[in-house]
Amino acid sequence: MNRDVVVTGIGLVSCAGEGIAAHLAAFASAEPPRTDAETFAPYPVHPVAPLTLDTQIPKKSDQRQMEPWQRLGVYAAGLALDSAGVKEDAAFKSALQLIVAAGGGERDVAVDGAILTGLREAADPGAFLNERLLNDLRPTLFLAQLSNLLAGNISIVHGVTGASRTFMGEESAGVDALRIGHARIASGQVEAMMVGGSYSAERPDVMVIHEMGGFLLKPTYRPVLEREDEDGGGFVLGSAAAFLVLEAAEHAAARGAKALARLLPVANDRVARAPGSVTESLTRLIDEAGIERPDVVLSGATGLSDLAREEIAGIQARLPGTGIRATGDMIGHPMEVAAPFGAALAAALCAVGSAGEVAVTSVGHRRGEGVIRVVKA
Repeated sequence: MNRDVVVTGIGLVSCAGEGIAAHLAAFASAEPPRTDAETFAPYPVHPVAPLTLDTQIPKKSDQRQMEPWQRLGVYAAGLALDSAGVKEDAAFKSALQLIVAAGGGERDVAVDGAILTGLREAADPGAFLNERLLNDLRPTLFLAQLSNLLAGNISIVHGVTGASRTFMGEESAGVDALRIGHARIASGQVEAMMVGGSYSAERPDVMVIHEMGGFLLKPTYRPVLEREDEDGGGFVLGSAAAFLVLEAAEHAAARGAKALARLLPVANDRVARAPGSVTESLTRLIDEAGIERPDVVLSGATGLSDLAREEIAGIQARLPGTGIRATGDMIGHPMEVAAPFGAALAAALCAVGSAGEVAVTSVGHRRGEGVIRVVKA
């Protein structure tokens, strides 16, 4: 089978706000995204817009037991269910399967700091470390950091009780979540899936991790494709979440749902990084995805200037003259969420805007490339 797959629901949360309208406004605007350059100075970050959590996570107890990245994901998933018109449809949600792209949860910075401080004075650092890990990292704390708890919380809060799976692997996880979600519906294995992810950038631990790799831009925000300088550019992390409800076209039509856009098969790659490898990969993926004349390319470019140059070269080699817009200039770089956000925004542009076809590219900061084709339904 090779069934058409349509997008019937979109949930978006970022520094631009929440929902489709806020993000289309951000796409149309020439203004830079909301940026916090003070909290984690010298590293700027794009903080999520204020949210009224009660509208999507009614129970305070549920809110309290989640980490910020989980709250963002559950909130965006609720928006996607609202958008698809199935928030109160228990039968639909009982069969709805879920694919989440997520990292490994959030560190307990206070515990980490206490352990690192104690290690300096410990007579036996190894024994001290083992003792502190056993006593300070309580089972409840550890379990709260498991990546698949986002899927679990979506199930608990929203009643989405079909099978779920969680993909880890930074930007590639978002690409693969879309690829597998599309393939399972197109092949007839399932009728509907909710696909997406969430990321909280407002955390000192991720600043440390990515700065150790030399990946962060500092000290001020600059447009993604203008980070060409001697330091190699870098990314500005952004807190964001994006979920899409995907359905077989016949299934959506049978329940009277409006198809916002059509998602085509997702092309992905994982080349060994060497000069020219990203350009070669993207040109091949664009051909594989069957993209010829999109109205715009939404690039998930991180802001690392060497990768951006190769990405642009690959796009221009196959799609000369097509406008390119970096989603990082709207929401920052949200790691696993980059591809789902690009696909969701592309669907919104096809549904509400004038776009007939949008291409989405994703080039991971260390590994993984992907191309997504979205067309008007």
